[in-house]
Amino acid sequence: MSQKILLDKINIPGIKTYEVYRQNGGYTSVEKALKTLTPDEVTEEVKKSGLRGRGGAGFPAGMKWSFIDKKSGKPRHLVCNADESEPGTFKDRYLMEFIPHLLIEGMITSSFALGANLSYIYIRGEYMWVYKILERAIAEAKAAGWLGKNILGSGFDLELHVHCGAGAYICGEETALIESLEGKRGNPRIKPPFPAVSGLWANPTVVNNVETIATVPWIINNSGDDYAKIGIGRSTGTKLISASGHIKNPGVYEIELGLSVDEFMNSDEYLGGMSSSRPLKAFVPGGSSVPILPAELIFKTANGEDRLMTYESLSDGGFATGSMLGSGGFIVYNDTACVVRNTWNFARFYHHESCGQCTPCREGTGWLEKILWRIENGQGREEDIELLWSIQSKIEGNTICPLGDAASWPVAAAIRHFRDEFEYHVRFPEKIKNRDHFVAEPFSQVKHLVGRQTV
Repeated sequence: MSQKILLDKINIPGIKTYEVYRQNGGYTSVEKALKTLTPDEVTEEVKKSGLRGRGGAGFPAGMKWSFIDKKSGKPRHLVCNADESEPGTFKDRYLMEFIPHLLIEGMITSSFALGANLSYIYIRGEYMWVYKILERAIAEAKAAGWLGKNILGSGFDLELHVHCGAGAYICGEETALIESLEGKRGNPRIKPPFPAVSGLWANPTVVNNVETIATVPWIINNSGDDYAKIGIGRSTGTKLISASGHIKNPGVYEIELGLSVDEFMNSDEYLGGMSSSRPLKAFVPGGSSVPILPAELIFKTANGEDRLMTYESLSDGGFATGSMLGSGGFIVYNDTACVVRNTWNFARFYHHESCGQCTPCREGTGWLEKILWRIENGQGREEDIELLWSIQSKIEGNTICPLGDAASWPVAAAIRHFRDEFEYHVRFPEKIKNRDHFVAEPFSQVKHLVGRQTV
C-alpha cells in the first residue's frame, strides 16, 4: 500500500466537522508554524519538499511563493484555485467535500508563510453544495480561534473567504480568476506583470490549487525532506488522480509519484483493469487538455522504458510519443470508443469556454468544433484532416493564456496517433452514421479498409 498524505483520514466518521478533525491531529501545522517557525522557514520547507503545483502546470510551489513581492509594503493575498472545471478531473471536489478543514488548515499555514492577511478560496460555481460545506468549516475554524485577529497570540491576522465563480472554465487560469474575483469579466491578463508582483487589486498575490495547498500541513508537520523522499526524482510526494472511463474501479486515488502506469491501471489496489473484456485502445493521463496516447504508448515509452506516473515519464518523447500528467484526470478508453467523437466533444467544450479575447482561440476553436462535427457526422472531406492540423497549429502558442493550447493539443494528438480513424470517417460515412458505430464493429476490425481505399 502506498503512503497516504491527503486521504489517510478521509474515511474517519465525522472528519468534515471541526471537532473530529481536531481530535485527529488537525491544525497542528498552524500551531507549529505560528509558534516555532518564521514565514521564511515555512516557505523553505515547502521548497525542500519539491512540491509542484497540482493544478496542471507542475511549477514548484515553494519557488512560486518566493517570488511574492515583500518589499512594496502592499497587502499580500493567497488565492486558492478551486475552480476545478477540466473535463475528467474531480479530485479537488473530493477533498473539499469530505475533509474541508484540511484545505482551511493549508490556507492558514500558507497565508502565514506569504504574509497574507486576507485570503480567498475561489470555487467553481457548480460546486454550490461544496461551497456551503466550506462556509460551515470556515465558521467552525473561526469560532475555534484559527481565523481572525491575533491567531494563537502570534500577532498574525487572517480573514478567509469563499468566492463562488459563475461557471466559466477560463477562470481556472490564475489571472482570469483574479479578474473575476475583482468583480470583472474573467478574461486572462497579459503577463508581465505576474500576480506575485501585481495580482488581486494590484497587490502581490499567489494563486495555488486546492491539492497543492492541502499538502502543506503534512510538509510542515513532518518536513520538506521527508516529503521529498516520497516519489521519484523531481516528481516528489503523492498525487491525487481522478480516474474514469472503461475501468473497473473509477474514483479518486492518491498515488506515490513513480508508480508504473501498468500497476495503476491493472492492480486491484487501484483501477482493477478494464471494465470488460474489450481491449485497451487509448488513454488521456491528465485531463481533457493533454494529448491522448494509443495503447502501444501507454505502458511503455517509445524507448521501451516502463511508463511511470510522473511528470517526466508521462511527457517522455514530447508530444510525438508522450503526454502530460496535467491535473491528473485519467481517462481510459476501450476499443468501442470513437476518437473522432471524443475529440469533437472536447473541442465543443473549449469553443464554448473560450473567453473570446484572442482571435486565434475565439475563431479557431469554433472551426475545430465545426470540422470535427462534420467528420463525425459523415460529412467530412479528405482535406478536412489537414485543415484541422493547420488550424490547431495556428492556435497553439498564439494566445494570452493556455486555453488555446488546451484546445489544440487534443486535436493534434488525435490526428497524430489516430489519423487512419479520421480517414475511415471520411471515406466510409455510411458506416459511422450510427452513433455507436464502433460498439458493434470496433475500428480494429475495419481499419484495413482504409489501406485498401485509394485517395
